Amino acid sequence: MSNIYRVLVAKPGLDGHDRGAKVVARGLRDAGFEVIYTGLHQTPEMVVQAALQEDVDIIGLSVLSGAHLPLVKEIQKLMKEKELSSPIFVGGIIPDDDADELLSSGVAAVFGPGSELSSIVSRVKEILSGVN
Repeated sequence: MSNIYRVLVAKPGLDGHDRGAKVVARGLRDAGFEVIYTGLHQTPEMVVQAALQEDVDIIGLSVLSGAHLPLVKEIQKLMKEKELSSPIFVGGIIPDDDADELLSSGVAAVFGPGSELSSIVSRVKEILSGVN
């Protein structure tokens, strides 16, 4: 019997574009993950609270507003305070230098526009196989 992983897909910040997040959420669900989608306009506190309440294995953040660095930093800070160690992956329009900074800060993966859904699913599985 295989383990069913729980994934939180969240849209922190003020951007109102959620098509990519919904596509990724559906792709993960179709690949056998249990997906919790928080919807638009989530604060970092709301993301962390949802992750705790839903007991997720990994958190996916979709940020298209350009505020990915401060949002991820705040989410990581709140996660540390709550002793939540779920890995994070981030998707959105993220410049290479910012992607490098996110990865250096502990983000497990960064996906930009045009990332293949199959590669996102594969990478999330890889991340989780190393965690559990």
